[in-house]
Amino acid sequence: MHLFWLTKRVVRFAVIPVVLFTLTVFLTIIPSTFAKQIQINSPDGFHIQTNKPPATTPPQLLEQGEALYQAGRLTEAVTVLQQAVRIYQQQRNSLAQAAALTNLSLVYQQLGSWKEAYASIDDSLKLLGWDETNQRLNVNNPKSDLWEILAQTLNIQGELQLVRGQTDASVKTSQQAEQIWRKLGDNGGVMRSRINLAQALRVAGFYRRSLDILEEVSSQLKAQPDSLVKVTALRSLGNVQQQLGEVEKSQETLQQSLEIAQRLQLPLEVSLTEFSLGNTARSLGKIKDAIAHYENAAKIAPNPLTKVQAQINQLNLLLEHEQIAAAQTLIPIIQSQLASLPTTQAGIYARINFAQTLTTKTPSLRTGFNKRDIAEILASSVQQAQIIGDQRAQSYALGSLGEVYEQNNQWTQAQDLTEQALFLAQKIDASDIAYRWQWQLGRLHKAQGNIPKAISAYDAAVSTLQSLRTDLVAVNREIQFNFRDRIEPIYRQSVELLLQEKGQGKPNLDKARQRIEALQLAELDNFFREACLSNQFVVLDNVVDRDNPDTAIFYPIILDNNLEIIVKLPKQELIHKTSQVNRQQVEEVITKIRETIVEPDANRQFQALSQQLYNWLIKPVETDLKNRPVKTLVFIPDGLLRNIPMSALYDGKEYLVQKYSVAVSPGLQLFTPKPLGQHKLNALAGGLSQPPKNENFAPLPNVKVELKLIQESGLSTTTLLDDNFRSTTLGKTINAQPFRVVHLATHGQFSSKAKDTFILAADKRINVSELDSLLKSREQKRTEPVELLVLSACETAAGDNRAALGLAGVALRAGARSTLASLWQIGDNSTAVFIDEFYHQLLTGKTTAEALRVAQLKLLESPEYQRPMYWAPYVLVGNWL
Repeated sequence: MHLFWLTKRVVRFAVIPVVLFTLTVFLTIIPSTFAKQIQINSPDGFHIQTNKPPATTPPQLLEQGEALYQAGRLTEAVTVLQQAVRIYQQQRNSLAQAAALTNLSLVYQQLGSWKEAYASIDDSLKLLGWDETNQRLNVNNPKSDLWEILAQTLNIQGELQLVRGQTDASVKTSQQAEQIWRKLGDNGGVMRSRINLAQALRVAGFYRRSLDILEEVSSQLKAQPDSLVKVTALRSLGNVQQQLGEVEKSQETLQQSLEIAQRLQLPLEVSLTEFSLGNTARSLGKIKDAIAHYENAAKIAPNPLTKVQAQINQLNLLLEHEQIAAAQTLIPIIQSQLASLPTTQAGIYARINFAQTLTTKTPSLRTGFNKRDIAEILASSVQQAQIIGDQRAQSYALGSLGEVYEQNNQWTQAQDLTEQALFLAQKIDASDIAYRWQWQLGRLHKAQGNIPKAISAYDAAVSTLQSLRTDLVAVNREIQFNFRDRIEPIYRQSVELLLQEKGQGKPNLDKARQRIEALQLAELDNFFREACLSNQFVVLDNVVDRDNPDTAIFYPIILDNNLEIIVKLPKQELIHKTSQVNRQQVEEVITKIRETIVEPDANRQFQALSQQLYNWLIKPVETDLKNRPVKTLVFIPDGLLRNIPMSALYDGKEYLVQKYSVAVSPGLQLFTPKPLGQHKLNALAGGLSQPPKNENFAPLPNVKVELKLIQESGLSTTTLLDDNFRSTTLGKTINAQPFRVVHLATHGQFSSKAKDTFILAADKRINVSELDSLLKSREQKRTEPVELLVLSACETAAGDNRAALGLAGVALRAGARSTLASLWQIGDNSTAVFIDEFYHQLLTGKTTAEALRVAQLKLLESPEYQRPMYWAPYVLVGNWL
């Protein structure tokens, strides 16, 4: 039985935008004030009355219209302003008539009367002599009054264009207004135009340009008294900082904006800034604070739109954190206000976001809503988006509607809607949203049994995502919150389809492993919020086939229903094995391995778990490995597998390290491999035995021993210890000469968040994002990277099951060929023994992976350190030669 049907007039337009949790609030720009009233005589055909007008004269009508506008009595304001326009027209006072029309357009905007708003602004510009096509004023010797009215009119036109989704036009209009304000020497006008320009650039996706403008404006406003412009500039800056991931700065900036708005008693501005603070608190993981900010925003909001936007974000958080009772109370409150929302881009997105929230977050929640109700909201949103000519909003509504049909198993209707959404997204070159509809089409083709078309759609989605590498996270902040929900499944579902293919040359194993590599690169881009792999790389297979016939490469792939293993042996076709075990089982075993490996009394339990994973991962290809002269295994670990050392996998008798050298690579490519021992090694060794007083870290007394052992090993060593181990000193020293080894014996943490991944120096935490500038010398930046980076006292963040992503991030950000690091803290004594043996083996000519293995075996064979908690935490990432 069909659930619902939509008439053709609703269904025949389309395009998708991703659900933007915070989109609507960022469309707020400086609220326009009424254009200047003309009070002086003006030549050039403009006649202005100067005598004091009676109560019904146009200037008083303008004052009355502005008062009604500020009070929200918009329909009455229209009537009054229309009267003023007619009187000025009768008086042939063209300049004053233009100002009245500009103000009338502003009121029409607030009413959502877009046709009338455009008509009024167009009439105003024609009266002013503005040539819209050539962007110039066709008036001889224009006076400052005309320029000022024109600048105000262009400001309001730019706002109209932005709200209507015409971002390119809005950018040009704001730039034109700014030029006029500069010509007039009006700094306030310049700042307002620059803030509006920054907002248009942000909506268009030019976040860094927007940030630069807003930082400059905010700096100029610092010394000025409190004002609406200052409130808006700070809020705009805070919003952009939040989108770029600078969340602590965002919180500080928005708090300043809020305090000024409260002092000036501006309820709309207070509400909007509370809303922005809610978004930033959510980015920081402060859920209670975020909900409180949204509640404050809704309580203070002077209009239905701002109130509903805040309540929808609050609802989203409540459902995300399973606060069901509070959500059930809020849903009917939001629903009752939908009809009062304006037909603006912000109003349309609010409706769609509400429907999306109910679609994706309430499958088992008894809300009183059914799919028909949700579909009606979305169908109405499609119509409204078409009315205002916003193709992104049309796409968003149609794609979301297609998802509702998909959930109801109405494949044909869902496919039709999704194809329309994709067509519109591609028409307006909105790649940042097109990938989502390509993914949706892939799911729909798969559901209908058309695997080739499904694979093609998934290929298109992945291709679109890869084309967006440098912009993906910035274009859509929601991706930061929902990478695992909105990006990762595309890659994994695609691989699952590829491995199901039948026929000659199928499955395409090379394509499958490249697809997983693309996911890993996307994860790292998401980690850094930028495309992080900019160095020169070579294909890993070529290294194995040409130069390293004793190396095998493992590509484990964790899918929902299987653990897939692809293995590359030297000069052999790829091998594919499948272990019939689902994702949940694999991840449970990995999590328990990570817990028990560091528990002194849980060795037997650890070995049983480790053997289970060995049986899934290594045993299926055990014979293939034995039949080849393989000495080194290189793993490209997937997902949670990054959190555990592969060297500690147990076959029931021996650990993997007792049979092979083991290394990890973050992808199928790496820096051009080069054996470490070809030339005399020199090292920069830094360490911190006593952490700063403001840090809650334990002393590391054996750091001095560790650094001394490095010096005594025969390495030419420059040492920075304790107070000399500062970020500034490290930067200067590393730039003094091209060190081939950098060894840092200090506390550090790997996290799934870049801002929480750091190493500790005497003066500060050195964040992962700073490592590239510190660890690449001037001479090396364009030639060779550091050969080996050693981080001997680091650990993964507690409670973060994706923390080892930070290790891969450090390895890549530092620009080192190889990174040797610890996944958890080890006793100082064993670290010194390990480091001593590791460097001894390196200096005898062994590869980095072999030196690591011998050093680990020395600990394993010692009765004191034979448990894996001592020898296993060391992981080699990157070049193993």
